[in-house]
Amino acid sequence: MNNTAKWARELARDHLEAPLPRRWAHTQGVAQQARSLAPILGESADLLEAAAWLHDIGYAPDLVVTGFHPLDGARYLRDAHHADDHLCRLVAHHSCAMIEARERGLADELAEEFGATPPDLTKALIYCDMTTSPDGEHLPVEERLAEILSRYGDGHLVSRWIAQSSPSLIDAVHHVREELNLHL
Repeated sequence: MNNTAKWARELARDHLEAPLPRRWAHTQGVAQQARSLAPILGESADLLEAAAWLHDIGYAPDLVVTGFHPLDGARYLRDAHHADDHLCRLVAHHSCAMIEARERGLADELAEEFGATPPDLTKALIYCDMTTSPDGEHLPVEERLAEILSRYGDGHLVSRWIAQSSPSLIDAVHHVREELNLHL
């Protein structure tokens, strides 16, 4: 683990471990998945692992501003820590966040502050997030999506986001898995 990932792990631990232990377990599993991608990422492996540690930091009760965790987390990293722009953009755009931002009326803010399109490594971060359960266990993307739908229920904006995002999320996971298989 390089310096950026170590810093990210400690920052995430400080904000998530005590107040949100289940979110912390998920985050640890996402970071483990990120480390598993190192063979196909080369020099980008540390950045992806840092993004994995920080992707859900916006859920931390002390950081909630808008209630939209990708935006709250990315703003915190940018404003309080002057974090790398690519890292902030990965957090802001993780797992098709722009679709949920539209549901929340925050798409313009997200695009204005962190760009309208997801940055490089977004598919890899989707793979890590969408193959990790809330308890940090690895599972197929389809099971993860079903779990999210079950947790939020019909009609919830997160359920609408999942319904709209599922094809892209599944495609990203399969794309990364194919790249991994080519390198094994």
